[in-house]
Amino acid sequence: MKVLFCKAFTLFTFFTLHTVHSQQVQLQDSIKNIPEYRATVLSKDFDIDGEVLNDPIWQTVPAIENLIQLRPNYGQAVSEKTVIRIAYTNTTFYVSVVCYDKDAKNIVVSDSRRDADLNDEDSFLFIIDTYNDRQNGFLFGTNAQGMEYDAQIDNEGKGSFNTNRQQGGVIGGTNLNWDATWKVRSQLGDYGWSAEFAIPFRSLRFAAGKDKTWGLNFRRNISKNTETAYWTSLPLGFDMKRLSLAGKLNGLNLRNPGNLKLIPYALTQVVNNSAVSPSETDTNFEVGADIKYSITPSLTLDLTYNTDFAQVEVDDQQVNLDRFNLFFPEKRAFFLENAGQFSVGSPGEVDLFFSRRIGIGDNGDLVPIIGGARLSGKVGRTNVGFLSMFTDDVDEAGIDQNNFSVARVNHDFQGTRSSLGGMFINREGLGNMEDDYNRVYAMDGTWGIGNKAEVTGFVAKSTTPGIEEKDHAFKLLGNYNWDGWDLRAGYTEVGAGFNPEVGFLQRTAFKKPEFLILKAHRVKNMGNLLEIRPHVSYRGYWNFDDELITGFLHVDNHWEFKSGFEIHTGINFTTERVLEPFNISNVTVPAGEYKNEELQFILITNANNAFSLSTRTIIGGYFNGDRITNSGTANYRVGDRFNSSLTFSHSDIQLETGNLTALVGGLRLSYSFTPRMFVQSLIQRNNVSSITAVNARFGWLQNANTGLFVVFNIVKDDDDLDALNNQIFTVKYTHRFDILN
Repeated sequence: MKVLFCKAFTLFTFFTLHTVHSQQVQLQDSIKNIPEYRATVLSKDFDIDGEVLNDPIWQTVPAIENLIQLRPNYGQAVSEKTVIRIAYTNTTFYVSVVCYDKDAKNIVVSDSRRDADLNDEDSFLFIIDTYNDRQNGFLFGTNAQGMEYDAQIDNEGKGSFNTNRQQGGVIGGTNLNWDATWKVRSQLGDYGWSAEFAIPFRSLRFAAGKDKTWGLNFRRNISKNTETAYWTSLPLGFDMKRLSLAGKLNGLNLRNPGNLKLIPYALTQVVNNSAVSPSETDTNFEVGADIKYSITPSLTLDLTYNTDFAQVEVDDQQVNLDRFNLFFPEKRAFFLENAGQFSVGSPGEVDLFFSRRIGIGDNGDLVPIIGGARLSGKVGRTNVGFLSMFTDDVDEAGIDQNNFSVARVNHDFQGTRSSLGGMFINREGLGNMEDDYNRVYAMDGTWGIGNKAEVTGFVAKSTTPGIEEKDHAFKLLGNYNWDGWDLRAGYTEVGAGFNPEVGFLQRTAFKKPEFLILKAHRVKNMGNLLEIRPHVSYRGYWNFDDELITGFLHVDNHWEFKSGFEIHTGINFTTERVLEPFNISNVTVPAGEYKNEELQFILITNANNAFSLSTRTIIGGYFNGDRITNSGTANYRVGDRFNSSLTFSHSDIQLETGNLTALVGGLRLSYSFTPRMFVQSLIQRNNVSSITAVNARFGWLQNANTGLFVVFNIVKDDDDLDALNNQIFTVKYTHRFDILN
């Protein structure tokens, strides 16, 4: 095993370093006609109110107007005039936009909540690559009502892609839980709408100095045409997160703004267990705090004490209809900030570090987090990250105190899309057991071949007392993505002894080849049909006895229309080998090899409408029987304040050994009084475990996800023998003090 690990390490190092020079030449040759803009320096800050047309300050700033459509009319100029300007002072970065609209009365505003999806309404977004590393950046956006949207972008937004992902979540890629302190104001008028952004430099991460260059791109969404337009011309299949194709913002003279924030919280919580007699009620009071300090503009230290996540929305319920692990995404803001920095592996399948292991036990028990520290950012062209957290013991669950530490280094090679990195993950028990630890060592790399292709991979080894062999994992994936083509081929291997206790494995001990061939094609003279995307993909999981455990061949075509309506028509050829019988609820699946076919149909309606629907239907064989599965989400909104969505998953499974009906439903309701004051609820029902859960939240935000939160949770089991009937009522207040402001 040591020989294998050393060989892989040497291969990665040689493979990356040997090609750096040739990549620089290829990449420079492939970048043509990138738009550039020079920011205007202002002598002093000013208040923003959304008024741009008649503002004398903005009239002195040069304008950007040449946006290009990606859809529906690829390559043509934006259909409505759009005027963008950028300026800055010593302390603040300013952006203004005027979105002219000939039909201003019908401008669509679908949601005013912070970080709500802006893709399905009239909106404006921009992305800034503050390190100019062509990989990472910050995304900001708004709509005509002045809602606040911000996100942290890592690895050009690609971190979360995985064909096996059971539930959405952030593992690198696009981090919506990154919330900065900034301000936006908008204005509606007969001309259309306008907006002004004011982003303090202390809310960003960048390299200080004179005549700096940032990556830059803009996007405007025009609802009536289901239109998207960008400043830089992008190939089909890309969006503004593709920072290697972004334009350039030149002439920035930047200094260290200083950043020290204290974020204390206090909460009161009442817990009632109605399943016992007499019912038990406990009242808890907690205080804690976070500190955020920018050592440099590009390197940040976060400290946390008595960390709490009472305001976080509960997990979506799932039913396991197979024999492998379910994935539940991380939703806690502290762990999601800079999450991409610590993401190595294959998201949702082989995650070497999975922060949900900190503060949450294997059986879902909440484990108090005493505190910890995180250092993250950039030193030159090297990304660095260090995280160390201490958790308390939970006697009734048999959980001891632990320390979780992660160290990460990743170097970006200048002028390329290539990088080379390493990672060390350690869990150390703080009890009396000397061999209570688990460690993972890893190395990863990316070889960017021009703008069109890349090869990525990782190799890892775990160390666990009692496990001496087959404790390895690695993956190599090649990808070509350009001009509508998306070609992928890869191989993943996880040894039987690989044990990342602070990570996530969907399944253990497998060898997995995979490929994807997809072509997006814009059709002409086909009525309302806009694009077709025929594709074929395969993934197979083999054990180390060369037996195929799971095979999945998918043949499909996506039909997308100009209105936003979309259907996917496909067929799946599946193989499942069951070596030992297992249960789905109370139905046993016997050992055997099962080969089946199934039809798959997906329907997506125009999300710009007040009512929209997305459904997925699978009909076909399942193990030694058949199944019909219907799942999807129905969305309905009233104006920009009330939003609702009904999610459902219904499976009717008929096997030779018995029948099973699995139904999971969830109803989300939200009402926004203002963009910073809202009430939300999530009501869920699971008929397999007979659990009904209610999560209701009121939030009154001040800035960057701080403010007043009132949360009420109910979890009730229909089975009286389980004695599960809990209610938790929480009031939490958190405030951010900008000490160096």
